[in-house]
Amino acid sequence: MDISIKEHERYASKANLSKGINDVQKAIDLLTKTREAVVADPQSASSTVTRAQKPLKDCFASVKEDLLEVYRGNGKYQKTLEAKFKDKPFPTSDNNALATQTPLINRAIAMHLLREGQFDVASQFLTDITSATHHPSPPSTTPTHSPSAEESLSSIDPIHSPTLRHSFEQMYSILSSLRQHRDLLPAIAWSRIRSQELENRGSNLEFELAQLQFIHLFDTQGRDAALAYARAEDHHFAHFQSRYLNELSRLASSLAYQPSLASSPYRALFLAQGTWDDLARSFTREFCSLLGLSAQSPLYIAATAGAIALPTLLKLQTIMKDKRAEWTTAQELPVEIPLPPSYQFHSIFVCPVSKEQTTDENPPMMMPCGHVVAQETLCRMARGSRFKCPYCPSESRPVDAVKLFM
Repeated sequence: MDISIKEHERYASKANLSKGINDVQKAIDLLTKTREAVVADPQSASSTVTRAQKPLKDCFASVKEDLLEVYRGNGKYQKTLEAKFKDKPFPTSDNNALATQTPLINRAIAMHLLREGQFDVASQFLTDITSATHHPSPPSTTPTHSPSAEESLSSIDPIHSPTLRHSFEQMYSILSSLRQHRDLLPAIAWSRIRSQELENRGSNLEFELAQLQFIHLFDTQGRDAALAYARAEDHHFAHFQSRYLNELSRLASSLAYQPSLASSPYRALFLAQGTWDDLARSFTREFCSLLGLSAQSPLYIAATAGAIALPTLLKLQTIMKDKRAEWTTAQELPVEIPLPPSYQFHSIFVCPVSKEQTTDENPPMMMPCGHVVAQETLCRMARGSRFKCPYCPSESRPVDAVKLFM
């Protein structure tokens, strides 16, 4: 891709319309100046127009040359892309599992728009798909109710409540205060209301917000303001003593180093880079988790993973077509797709005996000795009686194996 990136950069820097626009503007300015001269002195109109002809012709020639540079750059860039992606046909819709899943796709798009804070766009999208999926009825004198975005989303996915948009509006309002105004109080108030839920999840968000507020007050208003915040009953720093005693001790000890924090043992605590952004991401993750949603948009994850996998799948499609082979497995990919660690959400187990990836129909089974094989492999080895583990001397029966959930 380096060649494509370099060609794109060259194309963007040289083969653009900026020079052409400037030359067109020069021609417009020249014509405007000529018109003003003719209006000011009609008697010399003929000579004025004659003098303007050559400069105007030069402007048109410059514009033509500018456009030729754009055409040449476009041609080179297109050839670079064709050389990079040649003989890679677009995938066909023969095995398109989503072709009959229009409501699922609409739900994913609507959810993505809401999660990104595009509330007006989401409302318009939901209005459009609602209108498209309902046939127009005959005119009626009875007033009808026009569904809102929330109601439309609820009809697409009944699991979500009609207050989903309000929840995301609240999330973006809190994130705006946190990121743009360095105001942690809305986030702290939200976390306190859900303190027990966060604690049950093992989340540190509530304490991290309080800790950053302490540090922020220490930096902006001084030691007294930070101490007052820590001692205030409504901020209940005492509430964190059972779980975060060491962290609270560090905060208290750091006050002695106020004149020279940069050279103190607490430099990393007070001068860490990216603390606010990290906390904003933590807040987003916990907020979505309490709504039963993932921290990232599933549509974004699916589209990105698909873009990563597409070149490999297109190459595989070409090879299978040449060899007249068929892709017969619907529940798994025929090759491994190397995705980044952040896109690996579930463990994948490949049976060490059959070398096949386990599925819901062929789950992994753990024998009493602790070794794991696929269920079909287990049945072939057992044949209804005791069998020996292929990796150790232990013997067991099929009924002794336990299904693993990964």
